[in-house]
Amino acid sequence: MLKNKFFLCAAMLVAAAFAQGPGPGGRGARGMGPGVRFLGGEAGRPGPVVTGAPYSAEAVTEITQSLADGNKIHQTNTTRIYRDSQGRTRREPALDALGSAAAGSSVPQLAFINDPVGGMSYVLDLAAHTATSTPLPPQGVRGPRSNLPPRPPSGSANVKNESLGRQILAGVPADGQRITVTIPAGQIGNAQLIQIVSESWYSPDLEVIVLSKRSDPRFGDTVFQLSGLSREEPPSTLFVVPADFQISPETRGMRMRNRLGRPPQ
Repeated sequence: MLKNKFFLCAAMLVAAAFAQGPGPGGRGARGMGPGVRFLGGEAGRPGPVVTGAPYSAEAVTEITQSLADGNKIHQTNTTRIYRDSQGRTRREPALDALGSAAAGSSVPQLAFINDPVGGMSYVLDLAAHTATSTPLPPQGVRGPRSNLPPRPPSGSANVKNESLGRQILAGVPADGQRITVTIPAGQIGNAQLIQIVSESWYSPDLEVIVLSKRSDPRFGDTVFQLSGLSREEPPSTLFVVPADFQISPETRGMRMRNRLGRPPQ
């Protein structure tokens, strides 16, 4: 069970990557195509702490890829997200799509808590009643601002950036942006030009992306959106490890193996 848990921490679904929208340039999980993505040891690692803007929602990511033989691959991944007024977050990915990655083994239901107030993050195995803890970096040390709208690549004449104005999406005002990147014919061995279109809708009130779309002929179409969004304060019990859970610290070896996408031996 422990081995499976840490493998799943390393091999989270694309929903983890899109839990707060695409990163700079609108890329998904490290620019990879659809399928299981090997990420860091934590699902949807948050950017800067956002306080005073609680919400809960489902983050739904749909990936559609058309194959050369006319076949299609369609995947839908869902993560339940909570954030309280203090900036604490909880994520509960649905792991059904990991069945192929964990063939022949049980798939634990995991929850990820980031507590900037206590300075710790936790990975909870909800069935086994166990958790691993990792210290969070000081709040002054900021990671990538993955919850901001994508920025157009700099220094390229083949990039078009458009403002789409403001709309109400998921019940909140959101500012839209579309970035179109054109790869000229022959630049990467392509017979014809390739256009990659990324669209994002960012909520200034919540400081999160509520909808994003990306169309890339090389990898397919990806749509991320928040649904069932509520701005009510979530229950405080969601952001603490239950008293009957056994907590153990994550070791350096576990962290390195998770980042490399390999389970501990």
